[in-house]
Amino acid sequence: MDHLRYSGLPFETQRTAFLEIVSADPLLAETLARVRALELPDWLMVSGALYNTIWNQLTGKPLGYGIRDVDLFYFDDSDLSYEAEDAVICRAAVHFEGLRLPVEVRNQARVHLWYPQKFGQSCPRYMSSSESVSYFASKTHAVGVRYDADGQLDLVAPFGLDDIFSFRIVPNRVLDNQRTHEVKGARAREHWPEISVVPW
Repeated sequence: MDHLRYSGLPFETQRTAFLEIVSADPLLAETLARVRALELPDWLMVSGALYNTIWNQLTGKPLGYGIRDVDLFYFDDSDLSYEAEDAVICRAAVHFEGLRLPVEVRNQARVHLWYPQKFGQSCPRYMSSSESVSYFASKTHAVGVRYDADGQLDLVAPFGLDDIFSFRIVPNRVLDNQRTHEVKGARAREHWPEISVVPW
């Protein structure tokens, strides 16, 4: 199987292939439908469940292989309290009950409040869900999807898609996230040996 068949192709070709693979995946399609019904402000399904699904499809792996959960971002700066976010997380837990993949929900308007304690450094105060994606430890992982106003699946990919389709994990040095980049890279290689990890 030619797992690199989309590598190096124009962005629009890669974008079409990416969205077709995501839309055709039953696990992601069902999750996206549920997410849409939850009606969170500025929501975005991001990260592993997406690029792992691409790698699975291109290497002939089974449905859901290597995927631990679905990361769901939303952005609501009207109330930055822990309690407000926790209320959304609890509502989402009921809403997503029965899905094969657990959904982890996080308000990106609050990240700057807890990030320093968890990671030992500050991070910017994000202005949207899309902006937060551009601060991921690896450029390869900076990808998200959501439905637009017309019901079409839309893509957020600040660094493009070629790294995903080239099975290449590339560091994003905008923050000092070397450890996260290395840990995620090592885990990815265990599941998809076709992957190369660019050193920090």
